Amino acid sequence: MQGNGEDQANDEWLPATARAAGFASPFDRAAWFDLLTAHGFAGGGRIDAWGNAGSMRAWLPLRADGVGHLAGLTNWYSFSIRPLFDGDGDRAAALRALFGRLRPRAARLTLYPVVDPDEAAAALRAAGWWVTVIAAGDRHWLDLGAMDYDGWWASRPGALRSTVQRKAKKNIVDIQLLTAFDDGSWAAYEQVYAASWKPEEGHPALLRAFAEAEGAGGRLRMGIARIGGIPVAAQFWTVEDGTAFIHKLAHVEDSLKASPGTLLSAALFRHVIEVDRVKRVDFGTGNDAYKRDWMNRHDPLWRIEAFNPARPAAWGPALKAFARSLLRKEK
Repeated sequence: MQGNGEDQANDEWLPATARAAGFASPFDRAAWFDLLTAHGFAGGGRIDAWGNAGSMRAWLPLRADGVGHLAGLTNWYSFSIRPLFDGDGDRAAALRALFGRLRPRAARLTLYPVVDPDEAAAALRAAGWWVTVIAAGDRHWLDLGAMDYDGWWASRPGALRSTVQRKAKKNIVDIQLLTAFDDGSWAAYEQVYAASWKPEEGHPALLRAFAEAEGAGGRLRMGIARIGGIPVAAQFWTVEDGTAFIHKLAHVEDSLKASPGTLLSAALFRHVIEVDRVKRVDFGTGNDAYKRDWMNRHDPLWRIEAFNPARPAAWGPALKAFARSLLRKEK
């Protein structure tokens, strides 16, 4: 791991197997933060913030985001940011210590996107920060519960099920599913993405490096749909700890009548549910309408803004943030 300043990463304190509360995510691993750092997403410098409570250690990778402002070490590929923990003991106390250690270093701290803000917000307040928590995004995800694939598919909208049935019968779309990284398949993904409606890829080198690492770890699930041998749709998923994560998907516009993207999604959902036995599927950030066809849960993503009352530079931004929060509550 890489670090900066007094919290520079080193083997004396770094948690070797840090985990967040709840199920694991690719965005919790040290390798993800190292990847962001290596590809220039650490802003004005990376800070691995930490705090101890007995044998429990809390860890939160951050970046300098302007004078006196720290932010979670994320980018547009990140589904979430949350504190990580290692050891046994009082997690809340360790997290409180972490945020207490940060107060001399910053006037302001921003964490986004946050799935569950309660733990971090409570620890920040206990450490003496002024805190606002606002809904600032959306996430769609699938909670399978006791459903198997057939039960889940029967719960999907009739129009979606009809489309998959009709298009599959025509048998013009060939589906390839992969569980290991392959140069040719990644080239096909990039070809589809470049020809799709999507904007230019934000950082293709980082995304490829991430896919290669997930493939090496056995977590990659990738799909390519072809018509007449030509790639027309592609998707990049991973699976981990009972959850499938949908990272990227794209299709070529002039292939839309054959619904290759829909058929590819259906094939990948079947694979992760029947073969990988996942219980959750996470569609990441965003409120795209098509996600509702596949998912059964819709929750907000949260932005935590914390301000250090000991720093006069925080007072103005804090006043504006609290005013915005009050206005939101009145609507």
